[in-house]
Amino acid sequence: MARILALDYGEKRTGIAITDELQMIASGLTTVNTKNIFSFLTEYLKKEKVELFLVGEPKQMNNTDSESEQFIKPFVEKLSQTFPKIPIKRVDERFTSKMAFQSMIESGLKKKQRQNKSLIDEISATIILQSYLYSEKK
Repeated sequence: MARILALDYGEKRTGIAITDELQMIASGLTTVNTKNIFSFLTEYLKKEKVELFLVGEPKQMNNTDSESEQFIKPFVEKLSQTFPKIPIKRVDERFTSKMAFQSMIESGLKKKQRQNKSLIDEISATIILQSYLYSEKK
């Protein structure tokens, strides 16, 4: 089996998470400066087989698109054009940043570490991926 790669896309940074080859465990991979995301993915895909991209879909409480969706849609289109053989699924990412921050508190990270926005983005991508894996097993 190939891996599933999740992206928590942001204007400045993009958090990335990946499954193991059996698609059972979601792990944070890294956070990349968004302007370098395509070069990072190109290099990563030379080394690893990925069968699916998950991209966070920010929604408001009333289920309408969040303001940041205007930046994500062009990214998803370019992702599809750049890697046409890898399908893309969108995953609701409501509350992932808050959940990431809460998990940092619960794991005992110091205040200085919790202010690391790159780490929050990576954990958010992991939460997106883990929620997808959980929903697929039902």
